[in-house]
Amino acid sequence: METYEEIVFQLILHGGNGRSHAMEAIAAAKKGDFITARNHLQKAGEELNAAHHVQTSLIQNEANGKRKEVTLLMIHAQDHLMNAITLKELAAEFVDLYESLQNKGGRKI
Repeated sequence: METYEEIVFQLILHGGNGRSHAMEAIAAAKKGDFITARNHLQKAGEELNAAHHVQTSLIQNEANGKRKEVTLLMIHAQDHLMNAITLKELAAEFVDLYESLQNKGGRKI
């Protein structure tokens, strides 16, 4: 059985992986490689979805009376995850923007 800390670290792990894929998507789009960019966005989504499942499990446990102490580690994990989600959304916008600019101007940015 996993400890609470191990579960919290899953949020950090999946959030970090999602964030990294989002940044890779932006880098690929900047080079004009939109297939790779979209693949990274897909992987970012998968990682963030995995983190969301962990988060949902924690919320359901709390709703069922299995409360855990709110620790600095949990606050960090939630902050990490929320920033990763925001970055993934922005990365998708950047990929769309780079693709639009390339299609209009015919040049890489």
